[in-house]
Parts: sequence; C-alpha cells; structure tokens
Amino acid sequence: MTDDSTPADAADEFIAAATADELEALKAEVAELREKMLRVAADAENAKRRAERDANDARAYAIQKFARDLLGVADNLQRAMQHAPRDSDDPLVKNLAIGLEMTEKELLSAFERNGLKRVDPERGAKFDPHQHQAVMEQPADDVPGGSVLQVLQSGYDLFGRIVRPAMVVVAAKGAAAPAEAPAANPYAQADSDPGAGSEVDHKA
Repeated sequence: MTDDSTPADAADEFIAAATADELEALKAEVAELREKMLRVAADAENAKRRAERDANDARAYAIQKFARDLLGVADNLQRAMQHAPRDSDDPLVKNLAIGLEMTEKELLSAFERNGLKRVDPERGAKFDPHQHQAVMEQPADDVPGGSVLQVLQSGYDLFGRIVRPAMVVVAAKGAAAPAEAPAANPYAQADSDPGAGSEVDHKA
C-alpha cells in the first residue's frame, strides 16, 4: 500500500489478489477433473472392447466341442478315401468310392464354413510345434532335417486356434543318436500352446 492510497484502494487490491488465487485453484481443479474424466472414458472403452472380444470368442468357439466330436468322422472318411478302390471295374464299388469322396468334400466344406480348417502339412514342410505333434523321427535324404516327412493324422484349426495338432513323422537331423543317450527332443511343444506338439519317439 502506498502512502497516498486509501483504505478502499487497499480493499480492492486484496480482492484482486484473492480472485487471482481462486482462479488458479479453479484452473487446477478443472485440469484434475478433466484428467479423471479421460481416465474414466478410457476405462469404459477398454471394458467395451473386452466385452466385445469375449462375446466374439464365445460365438467363435461355441462349436469347438461339437467340432472335436466330428473329427473322428472326418478321420474315418479320410482313411476310407485312402483305401477306396477308385479304379475298380465294379460300378457299385466305384460309385461307393465316389460317394465317399463327395461326402468327405462336403464335410470339409461344412467345417470351413464354420471356421474349422484341416492342418495337413506337405512332405518337406517345416515342423511347427504350434500346429504339429511329432510322434517319431526317421532318416530321410530328400527333405531337410526337422521337416515333416509324413502325416499320420490330420490336425484341425478353429479360427486360428489349434483344436487338434497334426500327428507327423519328422526327418532326423543328422546322424541318429545312440540308444543309450538319446538326443534332446527338438520338437517339444512351445509353452504358449501346451495342447499341441509332443516328444519324439526316436527310431533305432
């Protein structure tokens, strides 16, 4: 306060200073409320996305158990097709083979329409522990070591998730290990997918 200021001037200065402090406090409160609002909105959006994902997963995998029950039917049809006498002179036998082939195609088409696809790696394909289960190892000259040599049983994939891994024979890597000291299993299933893959039975 200056010497020539009046009590009224001093009061005005006090009110102005108080108003400035209150304004800063209000600004800080608004900023805090805005931050809280953004956090609540982000949490709500995350909850919405989780609910949508869970609902989609529930719909996508609702048929998983039913699909597993049908895999035996698909296996039997595949085995029947492998031994079907397509070149038979008997028209009844030939028609039976054609009927089996059409039935298998229709079943696989129904599987694919519902997101279930056969996992049937070709000879020489790279072994994938997330999709394949190695049941034995054999030497081979025409494919690289560690590659699929033969499919013993087809696997199935449901919307990117393995319902059943393909059971395969893999090509041995280098010389066969001695029986008394078997080599470490290079085909053990990765931790992220415990349902697929297994240890290899080394053939002497």
